[in-house]
Amino acid sequence: MTAVLRPTAEQQYAAELAAVAAQDDRQRPPNWNLSPQAVVTYVLGGTLPDGTVITPKYVGARRLVEVAVGTLVTDRALLLVGVPGTAKSWLSEHLAAAISGDSTLVVQGTAGTSEDQVRYGWNYARLIAEGPSERALVPSPVLKAMQQGSVVRVEELTRMPSEVQDSFITILSEKSLPVPELSTQVQAVSGFTVIATANDRDRGVNQMSSALARRFNTVVLPPPATEDAEVEIVVTRAQQLGKALQLPAEPPALDEVRRVVRIFRELRNGSTVDGRTQLKKPSGSLSTAEAISVIANGMALAGHFGDGTLGADELASGLIGSIIKDRVSDATVWQEYLETVLKERAEWRDLYRACLDVSGD
Repeated sequence: MTAVLRPTAEQQYAAELAAVAAQDDRQRPPNWNLSPQAVVTYVLGGTLPDGTVITPKYVGARRLVEVAVGTLVTDRALLLVGVPGTAKSWLSEHLAAAISGDSTLVVQGTAGTSEDQVRYGWNYARLIAEGPSERALVPSPVLKAMQQGSVVRVEELTRMPSEVQDSFITILSEKSLPVPELSTQVQAVSGFTVIATANDRDRGVNQMSSALARRFNTVVLPPPATEDAEVEIVVTRAQQLGKALQLPAEPPALDEVRRVVRIFRELRNGSTVDGRTQLKKPSGSLSTAEAISVIANGMALAGHFGDGTLGADELASGLIGSIIKDRVSDATVWQEYLETVLKERAEWRDLYRACLDVSGD
């Protein structure tokens, strides 16, 4: 059987979801597969009464996850907001998997997202042959979720045109979707809810109307609070990626991951970890997700073109590619960091030389 490159959350963690459900004796809201407390356990990880270990899917404040799950129990939709790489989509997928057992009902927000993708479309061959009918109607993921009483995910809500965003107002306030062509409306089944994500950096691209914003409870997902927390996330996800991609490299050494994370955090914050040196910030976000990509890329290089051990030579190209987005301003920022920070750390001289080699300096 052909291996799936990227299993859904409910596929990848099917055993854990089953184990949590088997131990879950608390009240479950209508059409929820787990109780709210069990959803939080699945997301944050822990040890069940029977000794089964549940791996953490999200590393962050417990209260944030509890507020998110508590919102979904009510009649309000949930909006996860944060800078790029704060695991908004990752968390929304696992919440949908835990609550509904299906994280695949998704509307992807882009400048080209149309109202049909939020409401419904038509099979035009049937529409011409039969006229408007239920058989000719093509339900959107939102409409399917309303009919099933499940979670629908809306990715990058603020990237949608404003008029498309406002298609959600009636759905979220009335819990119904009019279908005037059939002189009817679809009423949402208990359990229906919406989890949307929005990028902090996209504010003002297509600003949400106040009417729509009122329909959401907003939870802001911050970047990892500490270096150790971010290192833990990067190590865990890099190991998962290495396994999924069958990379012939050893799991990344903690020291190498910490170097990447520290570089990203220092440039992101505009100062060194000790606060002694102020730094210019690059144009990119330098998110945790990008740090994971740097490590995964390094593992691929080490496994296929090296000795299987991730080191400075494998990290250098990925670092430069992530940091230098603007060839003029970011190159200056990176060069200054190399000479004032990296060069002065004796234990990082190998990485300093590797970065110079890649840059051609």
